Amino acid sequence: MSDALRLRFVFAVLMSLVMTLLMSAWVTWLNIGGQTDFLPRWRHAFLAAWPVAFCAVMLFAPRVQSLSRGIVAARMSRRARPASACPVCAPDAQAGTPASAASCSCAS
Repeated sequence: MSDALRLRFVFAVLMSLVMTLLMSAWVTWLNIGGQTDFLPRWRHAFLAAWPVAFCAVMLFAPRVQSLSRGIVAARMSRRARPASACPVCAPDAQAGTPASAASCSCAS
C-alpha cells in the first residue's frame, strides 16, 4: 500500500469516526433526550452510520478537497488582481500616456 493510499485510509477512518460519534450523539439526543436508554441507542446509531460515513469520506474527500482548492485559488486570484482602471484613465493608459489629474475623476 502506498503512503498516499495509507494516509487517505487513515484520514477516512478518523474523520468518519469523529463525525459519526458527534452526529449520532447529537441526533440521538435530539430524538430521545437524556433517557436511560440513551447510550444503547447512541451505540446502535453509531454502528449503523459509521460504515456509511467511512465510505462517503473515501469516495468524496478527494473531490471535496479539489473543489476546496479551486474555491481558495479563485478567491486568491481575485484578491491579487489589480483594481479595474478608471474609464477616463483607461484610454490614456492604453495609449501609453498618463492621464492628467484634471481629466481623471479617480485622482481625487
